[in-house]
Amino acid sequence: MNKDIVISLQHLSKSYDGKQVLDDINLDIREGEFVTLLGPSGCGKTTTLRLIAGFLAPDGGKILLDGKDISGVPPYRRPFNTVFQRYALFPHLDVYDNIAFGLKLQKVPTDEIDKRVRRILKMVSMTDYESRDVESLSGGQQQRVAIARALVNRPRVLLLDEPLAALDLKMRKDMQIELKEMHAQLGITFIYVTHDQEEALTLSDTIVVMNEGRILQAGDPVSIYNEPQNAFVADFIGESNILNGRMIEDRRVEFLGHEFDCVDEGFGENVPVDVVIRPEDVYIMHKLEGSQFSGTVKSCTFKGVHYEMFVDTDKGYELMIQDYNAFEVGSTVGLLIRPNDIQVMRKERVRNSFDAEIVDAGHISLFGSEIECAAAAAFAPGDKVRAMVDFDKVELVDHQEDGQFAGEVHFLLYKGDHYHLTVLTEDGDHVWVDTDDVWDKGDLVGVNFASENIKLEAVK
Repeated sequence: MNKDIVISLQHLSKSYDGKQVLDDINLDIREGEFVTLLGPSGCGKTTTLRLIAGFLAPDGGKILLDGKDISGVPPYRRPFNTVFQRYALFPHLDVYDNIAFGLKLQKVPTDEIDKRVRRILKMVSMTDYESRDVESLSGGQQQRVAIARALVNRPRVLLLDEPLAALDLKMRKDMQIELKEMHAQLGITFIYVTHDQEEALTLSDTIVVMNEGRILQAGDPVSIYNEPQNAFVADFIGESNILNGRMIEDRRVEFLGHEFDCVDEGFGENVPVDVVIRPEDVYIMHKLEGSQFSGTVKSCTFKGVHYEMFVDTDKGYELMIQDYNAFEVGSTVGLLIRPNDIQVMRKERVRNSFDAEIVDAGHISLFGSEIECAAAAAFAPGDKVRAMVDFDKVELVDHQEDGQFAGEVHFLLYKGDHYHLTVLTEDGDHVWVDTDDVWDKGDLVGVNFASENIKLEAVK
């Protein structure tokens, strides 16, 4: 897209009560682009939008508009308008006057107000509702009025903070189509916040995936879906099979207990990787001839357009597969995955690694707790070290008081034969765990490291 950059976010940071909400956000937004900030609750997307709008001030970094820093410019002096999840319409004004309100404040001539209001009413399909009381309107109609009120001021940029979240499914899908059409007609820049992946894929020119105050990946919907850069993005955008793998060499990868040709290069040889296979990209057939491996159908559920099946593979993994044909539960099937449908990603980490300090010959200080560590005998008290624990050597227990330290299950990922969990400690540190046990997001847990499973490395 060869358009000028209208907004540039440079090294933006923001904290609340000592907690980092945004961490070094860098993003360029181009003229006329539909950009969606996508991520789970608490990821920082709404904070980013409010910083752009001017409702919040950044702790660090800059917000540039056409190359000029507007970080200290108040909201009413920025050429932006915002549409919120709560429509904030004026109940004492009818539809026409709600839309005209901003223009009247700007002292726009009456005939110009009338011309612009009627044009925008037509655009949002509300021509026959101008005299209606806004409280008598449906949720979808109220949202149209809120959008019309923002657009009638001809903002340079329209900011939308989960504007469709309160609508039912059908109305939300209808409004998605209308928003897309409005954007095409107006040609102005839209910055949209949502946690709905399908909505982001439907509306956007560019999707910005965020988590824990950071941008994990930005790109067009096709590249975000087909080429996720890490396991979080792959899991968050659509359905995925995310599996541990090993890059044998360029264009050759091992996962599911089998070796496959792929199109990926530059990872090195015998390197641990994550592999993403979309459910629709696994070919399933009744015959084993011509297949790469086999499996047994565990379940088959009709989803309207396709059947969703879970298949136990011949090496003990579970795959989700989507196909237009149903396969009988219990039947043996052949499976095939083509090279172009295998997405290989670098692992973000291969084990837990923490800053720690030697207490004595048998203990280290970690996360504010003193814990036993056989490897401490090789160091002197006070030495700074890196403590390393393999993911599958971390023990989780039901009661926080039974752990060396307490935590909460923050994120979980199914890897085909086990779960990979992110546990957030009380101090905000992350511990990663591989386990066969089933935990839920939000579970409060105790975390234990066995003495013999902690490896230490001197900090130079």
